[in-house]
Amino acid sequence: PRVELAWAMKAHQHAQVYFNLISSVDPKFLSLTKVDDRIYEEFRKTFRDLRVDVLDPEDLKSEPAK
Repeated sequence: PRVELAWAMKAHQHAQVYFNLISSVDPKFLSLTKVDDRIYEEFRKTFRDLRVDVLDPEDLKSEPAK
């Protein structure tokens, strides 16, 4: 139990550090992988009109979205 608790505490600390890092950068300039641009291009080919600035769950459940 002590090892598991220590691991969980360390994982939480790392998560906080990474969250603070990605929260402090404007998303326009945030790059998580070397292929971010390629992933986004492919995403846009598939979901041309999907607004990602505001996601409405009901829009995603609609018949055209399916």
